[in-house]
Amino acid sequence: MTGETDLDHLISQMRPMLDPEPYVFCTFAEKTVADLAAYEPVGLFAETEGMSAILPVEKARKLGLAEAEWFRRITLTVHSSLEAVGLTAAVSAALARAGIPANVVAAFFHDHVFVPAAQAEEALRLLTCLSEEGSAEVA
Repeated sequence: MTGETDLDHLISQMRPMLDPEPYVFCTFAEKTVADLAAYEPVGLFAETEGMSAILPVEKARKLGLAEAEWFRRITLTVHSSLEAVGLTAAVSAALARAGIPANVVAAFFHDHVFVPAAQAEEALRLLTCLSEEGSAEVA
């Protein structure tokens, strides 16, 4: 399955879902993917400066990192193609208008938007409204 590429369809079918788990973004200059696997990251990315990880707060706490800013994940449940154009821009624009930072991670099946925990409910409401309006033209 290749996923959806039509932007209006992606938006109207994105059905945002808020994960109850809080997460923290952190970086490790000396840790490897194997070192971090025990902490159950939902995301890892190798950068020049080190390994960036998105960890559940409870796992980050074991590393002394739970005091970092907490984020919540909103999953856009539509199966978006990796070749889709505009979904990240539409979602980011809707959240930017409300002053909500968006850290978007595109995975194989879905896009995941990490927002500050204190703004998660508002972000979910805005993205649900965007989906119900169903068009990139309102984004």
